[in-house]
Amino acid sequence: MNKIQLNKKFNTNHYNPEGSLLKQLLWYFISAFLFRSGIIPFSSVLVFILRTFGAKIGKDVRIKPYINVKYPWKLIVGDHTWIGEHCAIENLALVSLGKNVCLSQYSMLLTGNHNYKKTTFDLIISPIIIEEGVWIGAKAVVCPGVRACSHAMLTVGSIITNNMEPYSIYSGNPAIKIRNREVAV
Repeated sequence: MNKIQLNKKFNTNHYNPEGSLLKQLLWYFISAFLFRSGIIPFSSVLVFILRTFGAKIGKDVRIKPYINVKYPWKLIVGDHTWIGEHCAIENLALVSLGKNVCLSQYSMLLTGNHNYKKTTFDLIISPIIIEEGVWIGAKAVVCPGVRACSHAMLTVGSIITNNMEPYSIYSGNPAIKIRNREVAV
């Protein structure tokens, strides 16, 4: 087995979170005190604050307390979408949620990771696209670059690393398709 010495200078130089330093600092404190603390239980207020920081949010969106959004200006949320308690949206890149999406409690969307093949551990980012009607189960993780196609479902505690086909149910770690999803109209 080869021993690998990691370079102590991780390479994240190419990453730009966008937004001024003041905007980033302001969001950090507002997020800590008003979002992650759960002090504001009203979805309409949380939606208003996210929009103020540049998130594009549709109508009748429900956002529960204790959520963590890394950069609201890299977030798009469609109409009638639900974001449950303790969700984490680590959006170093764009995260787009379509209409009628459900992110169940404690689910996590990760747009960044590190290149384990390099000693500099270079940052790799890729957007996440969640299409209409997708349901991400409680404590499930969506990894960078995943596209969850229309009405797909990721079961509780699963980790998806690849794209999800429409009307399909995925489960496991790594998640695989276990069956088709039938949606009653």
